[in-house]
Amino acid sequence: MRPDEIRRQELSDFLRTRRARISPAEVGLPPGPRRRTPGLRREEVAQLAGVSATWYTWLEQRRPIRASAGVLDNLARVLRLDPIERTQLFQLAQRQPALDTSPPREKVTPLLQRLVDRTPAFPVIIQGVRWDILAWNRAARAFFLDFEAIPAAERNMVWLYFTDRAFRSLFVDWPNRARDVLARFRADYGRHAGELRFVQLVERLKAVSPEFAQWWPRHDVLPHSEGRKYYNHPAVGRLVGEHITLSVSDNPELKLVIIAPTAEPDSVAGFRTIVKSFRPPLSA
Repeated sequence: MRPDEIRRQELSDFLRTRRARISPAEVGLPPGPRRRTPGLRREEVAQLAGVSATWYTWLEQRRPIRASAGVLDNLARVLRLDPIERTQLFQLAQRQPALDTSPPREKVTPLLQRLVDRTPAFPVIIQGVRWDILAWNRAARAFFLDFEAIPAAERNMVWLYFTDRAFRSLFVDWPNRARDVLARFRADYGRHAGELRFVQLVERLKAVSPEFAQWWPRHDVLPHSEGRKYYNHPAVGRLVGEHITLSVSDNPELKLVIIAPTAEPDSVAGFRTIVKSFRPPLSA
């Protein structure tokens, strides 16, 4: 079978198995006479989705027809697909699903928190979709700032880059580093442009940071990527670290940010010294 035939077969099987699990009573239809097949009939799905029975039959018969996003949404509703199943339907039909406009779930699970806490040798941070800092380990407090002492409204990576002098002083060649951070944030912002909490953050930053106000209109964008950063840390002086940003599979809007020493002995020793020298407040 050709790739497109395999895809249409997958789509047909997916639709058939999903309608088989829906009883007529679940969608407000009378049970009717004895049925030879479980679940809904093709004509019933078609009726409820607002399409012709012939067209829907062709779809399940693997005919080379195209379904609009609106029709796919109707089918997802009739078949009671969950978000993952809905995405699968759109992918098999070669359509891009509309973005879910509900606010993202930004919850750090106990497992994620334990993962962060049990990585003591180097800084680990979990960022939300707006780059809010949601979780951190002791090494992150030692390396960057004591996040527990920062007001929640300011516990945002972009905000700290552009407004906190101590945070800013950590980075060698801060202007280039900050422009890179802004371009990566801008890429995430593009998926949520117009959302109130993003607009509020950007407006606050433009009001307090001349650099942010100057660079934001450029619309530079960069992907998240791994690489090296150069630091001036008050505990050890010049230091090189490697960074990587990973998405959390259960919630891709959450980002796991890891800063690790390079393979050079000076880098490893520097990270170790920073963590060992950190003395958090007794109340923390």
